[in-house]
Amino acid sequence: MSIPDDRPATWFVTGTSRGLGLELAVQVLERGDNLAATTRSVERLASALAGRVDTAKLLALEVDLRDAAAVAGAVEQTTARFGALDVVVNNAGYGFLAAVEETSVDEVRDMLDVQVVGVWNVLRAALPVLRNQRSGHIVTVSSVLGLTAVPGWALYCAGKFAVEGISEALAGEVADFGVEVTIVEPGYFRTDFLTTDSLGLPAATSDGYPAIREMVQSHLELQGSQLGDPVKGAERIVAKVVDGGGPLRLILGSDSHAYATAKVEALQANLDDARDTAARTDHATLAEGVSA
Repeated sequence: MSIPDDRPATWFVTGTSRGLGLELAVQVLERGDNLAATTRSVERLASALAGRVDTAKLLALEVDLRDAAAVAGAVEQTTARFGALDVVVNNAGYGFLAAVEETSVDEVRDMLDVQVVGVWNVLRAALPVLRNQRSGHIVTVSSVLGLTAVPGWALYCAGKFAVEGISEALAGEVADFGVEVTIVEPGYFRTDFLTTDSLGLPAATSDGYPAIREMVQSHLELQGSQLGDPVKGAERIVAKVVDGGGPLRLILGSDSHAYATAKVEALQANLDDARDTAARTDHATLAEGVSA
């Protein structure tokens, strides 16, 4: 178990005013645990939680995750208010759907500042606490598009591929301190992720990518009929943290499992194809030593 069983756990969760983050916030508070919930709008979070759950153990924090000092201050407020920090969930993010050619430098920087730099800021602020107490659990909400890429999602995939790499490395770095790491890989969940409020679109488009335009329209029309249930998704995340242990990755959704399986099969086919040729670039003497 990566959280205490003799007192309420303290969770620090980013991106809590909607979607999977909101459902996670509700379930953490329903457990009677403490919650530091970051959001871009405290008012929107309060409205979303109103009437659903007792907020006595909620610390709502309006934080720009791109601001390292602000993030560090939020972690300090959390430990000052609750006297502990046990679970850190990097959940904040947004989608972006465009061809690579259509994606501007500012759109790239904005996405990666939130999805990569923001995650890193949270980790830098929280890790000294977890490492010194030699316990805790870090959850990175990635996506199946952190494992595989499809046309139109290049920028979103770039960010999610990055946090997958960060989290894999981190898991090895903190294991000896009793800190667990989990990477969550959801498929399409029935949140507002595919609405124009959450889904970034390019400032300028090209006539050369009609398939991308069709994909954008089909995704907007998919809103409300996605396969995944965010309540069940949050339940799985909470259970993974409470139980502790298990695999590094938590796959959520049969669609996510299918996409990930296809990627593994394609990668295996690639490895099989390269089995007899990969060693041709090895230094001859070193290669002989390895084979021996």
